[in-house]
Amino acid sequence: MPHVDLNGQKIFYEDSGGEGPPVVLAHGFLMDHTMFDPQVAVLAPAFRVIRFDARGFGRTQSDGKRFSYWDSVEDCIRLLDHLGIERAVIGGMSQGGFLTLRAALKWPDRVKALVLINSQGGVDNAETLAAHRGLLETWRQQGPVDALVHPIAGLILGAPEHWEPWVSMWRKVPVEDLVAPTLALIERDDITDRLGEIKQPAIVFHGDADLAISIERGRLLADKLSGCKNFVTVKGAAHASNLTHADQVNPPLLAFLRAYA
Repeated sequence: MPHVDLNGQKIFYEDSGGEGPPVVLAHGFLMDHTMFDPQVAVLAPAFRVIRFDARGFGRTQSDGKRFSYWDSVEDCIRLLDHLGIERAVIGGMSQGGFLTLRAALKWPDRVKALVLINSQGGVDNAETLAAHRGLLETWRQQGPVDALVHPIAGLILGAPEHWEPWVSMWRKVPVEDLVAPTLALIERDDITDRLGEIKQPAIVFHGDADLAISIERGRLLADKLSGCKNFVTVKGAAHASNLTHADQVNPPLLAFLRAYA
């Protein structure tokens, strides 16, 4: 499986290959590229699906330094350069959506369309930010104990039948790897007022049981994107709706990509 040196990071990625239109999918916080396995299963080989592990997660080897989601955008664009891809549909779940929106703002000529899953243009309230800081501190002091990872799993994945293999993976993550990604999440800038600059076609998915980012914020995102073609409510889904409720996500996603990729 390939790694590539980009922006001082050793980025792990997977490329389904083929001659189809390219689609980049960026994962959420505490997840990795495999969270899009249900999408690759239906998109490839008609589409060339590229996935990569963000700094601090999966098999990517990062330098541990502080970064922002604007830096993550550069990782994504440089990966496209490495693969010889001029334009692609870019999409992501949660923090992957933060990357996607910023890619469309900074590199509009490289982004053909957007796929946004349980994401937003805004920032979290003070209570949520404090919870993120508390998560990191608890991980530092106690390690990935059940009292920590089980609520996280419920927040991201919903019902316990969806928790594995993720909970087992989190138990192996060194807390040092989480510092820079957590700070990037907490300290991200609010780009709500810039969403009107994004003109490309977009589709927005949001789970109606998402307690991490409310569905109202998902609707606000869709409303502010002039090119939004569809807002899909994923019934019963928590934060990682594409992973846990792929049967509701894949058909409208496939229809969108057939029209705009």
